[in-house]
Amino acid sequence: MMAPALALLGVLTAIAGTSDQLTISNVKLTHGLLGPERQSNKILSGDSYFIAFEIDGLKADDAGRVKYTLAMETVDSKGNVVYTQNPRDLEARNLLGGSHLPAFSFLDIGPAVNPGEYAVKITVTDRTTKATQRTRQKFEVLPKAFGIVKLSTTMDATMQFPVPALGVPGQTLWVHFQTVGFQRDSASKQPDVHVEMRILDENGQPTLAKPITGDVNEDVSEGISVIPWHFSLSLNRAGKYTVEARAMDRLSKKTAKVSFPLVVIDQKSSATAE
Repeated sequence: MMAPALALLGVLTAIAGTSDQLTISNVKLTHGLLGPERQSNKILSGDSYFIAFEIDGLKADDAGRVKYTLAMETVDSKGNVVYTQNPRDLEARNLLGGSHLPAFSFLDIGPAVNPGEYAVKITVTDRTTKATQRTRQKFEVLPKAFGIVKLSTTMDATMQFPVPALGVPGQTLWVHFQTVGFQRDSASKQPDVHVEMRILDENGQPTLAKPITGDVNEDVSEGISVIPWHFSLSLNRAGKYTVEARAMDRLSKKTAKVSFPLVVIDQKSSATAE
C-alpha cells in the first residue's frame, strides 16, 4: 500500500483565461506546493510527489465561482490499484475572471512503498457542465538510499506559507528539506550527517566565500529515520541565482545534491518625488 500516501488535491489560485472546453495542461512536477520544478520523476522513499497542472474551461457563474471534483488513482507497473482518492467536491472563485484555474495533487511516498514504476491518474469533472478530463503521469520509486527529500520553499520557518522560489530585495525565503537513508554509528547509534547550502550567481560563481553549513551527529532517537533541515535566505539584491544543497553521510561516505533556480526581482518605485 502507498501508506502514508496521502493525496491532497486542491486549488492554488485563479488567474484570467478562457476556454471553450474542459482541458488539463501545463502538467509539471514540483518540489512542494508552489515550489521549483522537479527535473526527474524518480522519487526516493520518504519524498513527496507533487504534480502541478492547469484546468481550463470550468463553467463560472456571475460571481466567478466554479464547482468541480478532483479524483486520483495510483497503479503499479502491473496495473494493480495501490491508492485511490475518491472524487472530492471543490469550489473556487476566479476573481480575476476567466475559466483558468491552477491546481495540484500530491502523494507522500511512505516507507512501505515498494520500489518500482507507478502511474497516477488525475480526473477533473466540471460539476456544472459534467465535462470530464484526465491526465496520467508515470513515476518511479527508487530503492531506499541516502538522499535529500521533501524540498520546499516557504516565507516562514514553520512551513505554513508556501511560496515559489521568487522574491524581492528585503524578503526572507526559507528552504526546507530532509535527509533520509543515513547510517548510524555501531557504538553510539547516532548518525553523522553534514549539509551545505550555496548560492551561485548568474555566472555560476558562489555569492559567499563559505557555504552555509549544518551538522547532526547527536540526540537523534533510534526510531527517527529522517533529519529535517531549515535555512533562511535573506534576499538583499536582485538577480538570477541557483540554490544548491549538498548532503554527506560521513559514516557511509555517500552524498546527495539538489539545486533549483532563484529569481529576485527589483521592484521599481512608482512614487514620484514632489
